[in-house]
Amino acid sequence: MTKETMKKRKSIALIAHDHLKDELVSWCEENREKLERHTLCGTGTTSGLIAKATGLEIKAYKSGPLGGDQQIGAKVAEGEIDILIFFWDPLEALPHDPDVRALLRIAVVYDIPVATNRATADFIMTSDYIDEEYQHDVQDFKPSAEVEEMGERILVSQR
Repeated sequence: MTKETMKKRKSIALIAHDHLKDELVSWCEENREKLERHTLCGTGTTSGLIAKATGLEIKAYKSGPLGGDQQIGAKVAEGEIDILIFFWDPLEALPHDPDVRALLRIAVVYDIPVATNRATADFIMTSDYIDEEYQHDVQDFKPSAEVEEMGERILVSQR
């Protein structure tokens, strides 16, 4: 395990599926004062709607289905995003579901807080850690090793 420290000023990614965008915008309006103390980013349309409604500065990546979820996932892996607020609908099948799953998986791998609904987002924003440094453990992933087993070559990730 490696100790990582999130700074007081967090980098927060804001994402919402289409019919939850208004709910996320409303949540951002309610949390505007706290959000403005942090660095914000989001996927295409969502970031535009939030910026327009709140006046918050928010870096826009591509739309989720056009690679935005993957762009944000890459930033999580690079240690550039500390918190993921993603209002998503698990009951609606989307063509980019594999990207959504990959983004959520990478957020768990890198041990960042993830809110997938308003209640969890509220808990994150009211946490004492939101405006303080926070130290957490991140898995050390070593390069894969090749293992020969029963005449087959298998790649194994070593932790």
